[in-house]
Amino acid sequence: MEIVFHISNCPPRYQVKYATFTLLDGALTWWNSHKRTIGVDDAYAMTWKALIKIMTKRFQELNLLCTKMVLEEEDMVEKYIRGLPYNIQGNVIAAEPTRLQDAIHVANNLMDQKLKADKPKDNTLTDSVPGQNVASR
Repeated sequence: MEIVFHISNCPPRYQVKYATFTLLDGALTWWNSHKRTIGVDDAYAMTWKALIKIMTKRFQELNLLCTKMVLEEEDMVEKYIRGLPYNIQGNVIAAEPTRLQDAIHVANNLMDQKLKADKPKDNTLTDSVPGQNVASR
């Protein structure tokens, strides 16, 4: 999803709105319920990182409810990784997590790194044209 934000120059204030627009089925039902619970304005005011954390928490809650349906930890790890943004899935797989908590830890660290790397830098002074005085702009 982050690559879509980057390519489309999606400003942070619209990232949650855009991302939740792509939800389907149970995820969309959950989002609509969550939005009604906290209020539409508050729901769309949260950051993308906050939404990822809330969705991860919800995944963990559902996972606890489904422990009889998903028998092996390996299966839980695989299902969790498949639900991650594509741009970090490969890195999480490469870390070879054997426990769900390990996969979540790796994914959260990668998301933090991606978010820090994608922060726009203030290039006001570095974008000057050679020979042009910064004050004359």
